[in-house]
Amino acid sequence: MKRLIILLCLTLFISCKSKKVVTTQIPIDKTINETEEVAQDTLVEDEKDKVEFVKLYPAAVNSSQKRKAYELGKRILMTCNTSKFKPYTTSEATTSVINNITIEKLSSICNRYRKFYGTFNDIELVEVLKNPKTKISVYRYKALYSKKVANKELRVTMNAANKVSSIQTMDWKNDF
Repeated sequence: MKRLIILLCLTLFISCKSKKVVTTQIPIDKTINETEEVAQDTLVEDEKDKVEFVKLYPAAVNSSQKRKAYELGKRILMTCNTSKFKPYTTSEATTSVINNITIEKLSSICNRYRKFYGTFNDIELVEVLKNPKTKISVYRYKALYSKKVANKELRVTMNAANKVSSIQTMDWKNDF
């Protein structure tokens, strides 16, 4: 009887051991450098100034741009569920974003995401940040998955021409 209790306690202890969660960022494309390039291209005379963003209420943002950012961001994450990706057009995204999103990159990212987070459900708009000088808008979405292992963030950056200039996924942080 004593051995059985010790064996059960040991089994319970081993089964409660937490799984290792990947905390590194898995970029969809090379968005960090692209964002910096866009900011540097538009701020040639103000290179020394730090790029500052103003937080906007989601209701105060242009509804067509907000809808477009939602649809384009959701399209890339829905690829993990459907395994079909409709490529962005030049009217939807910049050429650097179009060239960086390949089927190979998407499939490797989707395999990791499906393994750790489950199936993708939806994205929820949390905040919108805008740079008044460059007219760049950053839409921060919280990605909702079937497993509640970790909160993921999807950042969709829209430039002044209303095109996606970068898409980035990362672990959720309350601060921008």
